[in-house]
Order: sequence, then structure tokens, then C-alpha cells
Amino acid sequence: MFGAEWCRDCRRTKAQLDGLGVPYRYVDLEAEPDAVEVAREISGRTQIPVVVYPDATHHVEPSNADVDAKLRELGILTA
Repeated sequence: MFGAEWCRDCRRTKAQLDGLGVPYRYVDLEAEPDAVEVAREISGRTQIPVVVYPDATHHVEPSNADVDAKLRELGILTA
């Protein structure tokens, strides 16, 4: 997940993943400014968060429902 602490959607998505116990790697774009271009290459956009899934798909600014549905599709969430 690419994001920044000032971003409300990023904080919301991190809280969702933490609450679900889903492991993920967080790339703080403020601490790693070179990663901004990586996130842009993945998404084709400048909005965050960019959530990249194990199947190499991604969401940009996803809702909690979007993330939940994708995690279920991938079998990461089952209950």
C-alpha cells in the first residue's frame, strides 16, 4: 500500500487492514519520495492510497467495501 499520513483515506485503509489482521507493506510516500513515481506507474494516477494486491491488481482510493470484496475474491478473507 502506497500512502501518506496526512491522507485520510490512507489512514482509513491502513486501519481496515490492521483491524482485519491482513499483512501488508506500507510505503510512506513522504518518507520515500522516490516511491511516488512507482505508485504513479502502477495506478496511472496521482491519487492515494494505491493498494496493490497479491494478484498484481490494484485499487486507487478504494472504499472499505472495495478492499473487503477484493480480499474475499483472493481468499484472504473468508469469514
